[in-house]
Amino acid sequence: MDLKGYVFEKALEAKTASVEARRLTSAAKNSILFKIAEDFNKRAEEIVAHNQIDIEAASAKGLSKALIDRLRLTEQRIKEMSEGLIQVAKLPDPIGEVLKMWQRPNGMTVGKMRVPIGVIGIIYESRPNVTAEAASLCFKAGNGVILRGGSEALNSNKIIVKIIRDAFKDMGAPEGIITYLDVTDREAINEMLKLDCLIDLIIPRGGEGLIKAVVDNSRIPVLKHYKGVCHVYVDKDADLDMAENICFNAKAQRPGTCNAMETMLVHRDIALPFLKGVSKRFYEAGVTLKGCEESRRIIPEMHPVSEDDYYREYLDLILNVKIVADMQEAISHISKYSSAHSDAIVTKDYAKAMTFLKEVDSSAVFVNASTRLNDGFQFGLGAEIGISTDKIHARGPMGLEELTSTKFIVLGNGQIRQ
Repeated sequence: MDLKGYVFEKALEAKTASVEARRLTSAAKNSILFKIAEDFNKRAEEIVAHNQIDIEAASAKGLSKALIDRLRLTEQRIKEMSEGLIQVAKLPDPIGEVLKMWQRPNGMTVGKMRVPIGVIGIIYESRPNVTAEAASLCFKAGNGVILRGGSEALNSNKIIVKIIRDAFKDMGAPEGIITYLDVTDREAINEMLKLDCLIDLIIPRGGEGLIKAVVDNSRIPVLKHYKGVCHVYVDKDADLDMAENICFNAKAQRPGTCNAMETMLVHRDIALPFLKGVSKRFYEAGVTLKGCEESRRIIPEMHPVSEDDYYREYLDLILNVKIVADMQEAISHISKYSSAHSDAIVTKDYAKAMTFLKEVDSSAVFVNASTRLNDGFQFGLGAEIGISTDKIHARGPMGLEELTSTKFIVLGNGQIRQ
């Protein structure tokens, strides 16, 4: 079978199985998710062994430490994958939920009900745990899913998908609810993006280049997860110990993620004591600091920051530092350079906090908390399928409800249009 036929067959399998998925009860779906979670833990060594093949290949190709970190699966991360599935299973099933009902003068009752989107295509890079997250959320929301992971994670993704499909088979559900394009040819993605007759929504997860390529080539609606150029603003009224912990966590806890801080904005009045303390901690962690002229007068070791740097998503231990005169200058900087992903303020001033929440237009805005918390698991949504920076349909961490649509339902007793 040629590539075009192969991709079509995979999408058709997902489409056919998605009809069966709508018929599964909440209890049946939850039992399957519990089974998959249990099997992940039982077969953790097998997953790690397949992942190690990918890690070794990535190292040989000279991929960055940040990318290899995103690729790596440890027993702890597999345990977290399992916990994510269990949390999804425990969440209320959104399918069939009636959002509201109202009665018309002719006596008929009109309402809106949550329904599955249909078949969702997920195109992603590096992180094989996305395979489990996407599969569990799409399935719980009643959808079929066709997955296409990055070639660097091929062995990891194949074993994860096999475990999932084995569980479907064992529990008497169609394996095709989850399909995977296990070919490395990038043309498979373009073929997938043409199948608007079978696939209802595309969600790309990865770098800006991948997302742009998907948007440019897709005949199918795309829900975008653009880059994370995230900021933390340390106000003059901040608790400086709290601010230091938040900023360090936002940058250094896991720098290769989309919700990691890329620029730290500091109020001029507290810049001297704050930067003296936090820069020492950053340097000890191996963070490269790039600063504006004013911040470099305080910390001469900083490299100069350029205009282009403020737009960069480093995904690495590199941080821009800029001193600002007040909160409004910080908000203006964020409005210009932010990717509308995750932005935070650290302050004890309630009025400033509320103003920041109102005026910063990002998918998640934080007060006295790290941007790294912009995550479906942290928000209590269960595993997430991504963080949407779009404004239509879904925004922020995408959990179960964001993977549904709605339809109107009408209850009558013989009404006709006059």
